[in-house]
Amino acid sequence: MIVFRYLMREILTTMVAVTGILLLVIMGNRFIRYFSDVAEGDFPATLLGSLMLFHLPGFVQLILPLAFFLGILLAYGQLYLNSEMTVLSACGISPVRLLGASCWPALLVALAVALCSLWLTPLGLSQNERLLTEQQQRADLSALAPGRFQSLGGRTLYAEGHSDNNSRLQNVFIAERQRGEQGQRVEVLTRAESGYQATDEETGSRFLVLSNGSRVSVTPGSPALERLRFDTYALRLEDSSAQMTLDDVELESTAALLRADSREASAALQWRFSLVLMVLVLTMIALPLSRANPRQGRFARILPAIMLYVAYMSLLLAAQDAIAAGQLSAAIGLWPIHLLFALIGAGLLWRSGGLR
Repeated sequence: MIVFRYLMREILTTMVAVTGILLLVIMGNRFIRYFSDVAEGDFPATLLGSLMLFHLPGFVQLILPLAFFLGILLAYGQLYLNSEMTVLSACGISPVRLLGASCWPALLVALAVALCSLWLTPLGLSQNERLLTEQQQRADLSALAPGRFQSLGGRTLYAEGHSDNNSRLQNVFIAERQRGEQGQRVEVLTRAESGYQATDEETGSRFLVLSNGSRVSVTPGSPALERLRFDTYALRLEDSSAQMTLDDVELESTAALLRADSREASAALQWRFSLVLMVLVLTMIALPLSRANPRQGRFARILPAIMLYVAYMSLLLAAQDAIAAGQLSAAIGLWPIHLLFALIGAGLLWRSGGLR
């Protein structure tokens, strides 16, 4: 029907505009945080684009329910102000049929949220963790910022500058802590004119090869001092073949969470399904809240609607933490919260005449 296609277009157009604005704000904030990490030398700038891309599904799954909620409020609110809803009502479009027309875009948005929360978001987060872990294992010297004390393979490293396309360090200082033969703590300080990274082809282990320097070992509380001068000295970094341990439930796939038998897995799984169910519940709430008259203005119901959304999201997050901590039974879970807000939506619809 032409009218229903028009209503769907108004909702989805408004939702896309709100999504774009919110996504720009959130991704801009994340980009600034990552950019500061790049400036501190935690990882090279070449990883920045990949990290942002893998975070995108996690942002989308949180933004889409709110954007769709606001899309209905703003789109239908404008139709009420323009008296178009009055015309539709006179033509026989009841509130029940209007709710049915709103369910079609709601199903599309719920499908997009399900795709993100059940598959793309955990996949993206695990890829991010894998990239960062591999970067730490590689200990790429190009990520080190000159003139800063930074951590590298469990050591504190300072380099005055780079040369040879960031592949060689100049005027290197390294401080590390070791255990002596009798278990005592030994402080080791190493200085060298230059250093570069090398990989053993047989074992895959990585080494920081230093040139023209000295190495001093000191045991705190002892007057003894050991000093070694060298032309070439190799320090072993993290083994690139080391296995990564990604045991955070947020990084687990939905299939893995279904097989798991733990409170944390149950909480994470219910949260992922809750984001999908939240879209449908918010549709029930948004429809009666969008009703406005010209004297109230288009944004009269936005503030109470936002407060209702914040209460909904806050209760879900609190219940998720309670399940993970064992304070709330996983059998009860998050479902009573959805039922409560579905009843609120049904009550608002009844009050506005939509279910009579």
